[in-house]
Amino acid sequence: MIAVNSLPLELTPYETRFLVERDIAQLVSKHESLLKVPVANELAEYHKLLDAGFAAQAETLKSEKLQETERNMSKILEGKRKKLFREGVPEAEIELDASKILQETADNFVFERKNAQLEITCAHKQTHTFKIVEPPAIENDLKYKVFCDFWTRGYYVTAGDAFGADFLLYPGDPLQYHASHIVILLDTPIIQPLDLIAKVRLSVIVNKICIFAYFGNEEVGTDTLVEREVHYQTVQWEGNREKFGAVQQQRQMEKAESNL
Repeated sequence: MIAVNSLPLELTPYETRFLVERDIAQLVSKHESLLKVPVANELAEYHKLLDAGFAAQAETLKSEKLQETERNMSKILEGKRKKLFREGVPEAEIELDASKILQETADNFVFERKNAQLEITCAHKQTHTFKIVEPPAIENDLKYKVFCDFWTRGYYVTAGDAFGADFLLYPGDPLQYHASHIVILLDTPIIQPLDLIAKVRLSVIVNKICIFAYFGNEEVGTDTLVEREVHYQTVQWEGNREKFGAVQQQRQMEKAESNL
């Protein structure tokens, strides 16, 4: 998805489907239009615009070169005078004209296209035909339901791979807040004790609350299709509560002392 007057934005399949299903965004494809072989007049227009861009760059660089020469004119004149004097030209015969030096700089200026800046237009000058396409298929139904659920609850949801989880939950903008929860998806409502301990201890280490998400065991009738409901279980490590409470208190004291 590309918003108007903005930089390109890359979305995950979950984010894309979430926006499309809520009519916030529309997914379109310009594949055929953009890959179409241009005709002669389109190529001519392209080269015309390209040449105009090169010419504008050349004029700008030439103007900057002349301005730089003008700013350093006193040093340039002094350098040329010393050079002529070393070559044996009498001081009385040395005549230097600033306007001639500027003209010489302009005449000798050469713009190399290979050194030109690459211009990337953010918007096409011509409209392209497109067709509306469906968002990418979701392979993990549970993961998508959990993603949508927490977004609608007001959380910022990001990938949790770096923390050994499926999702990270932020109470606000991730640029301003730390993640408060890690979310771990379970294939079944049953988790082995060692896996439970490992995941919860992991959440303690990264100072976050652990949430397990899984589908319930709702019975599905033969004639009626019942959408499975997502269940959550929040787990905190009670054994280290006092320890981490003391650590947090120590951090607050150190922060207060640093502000004195």
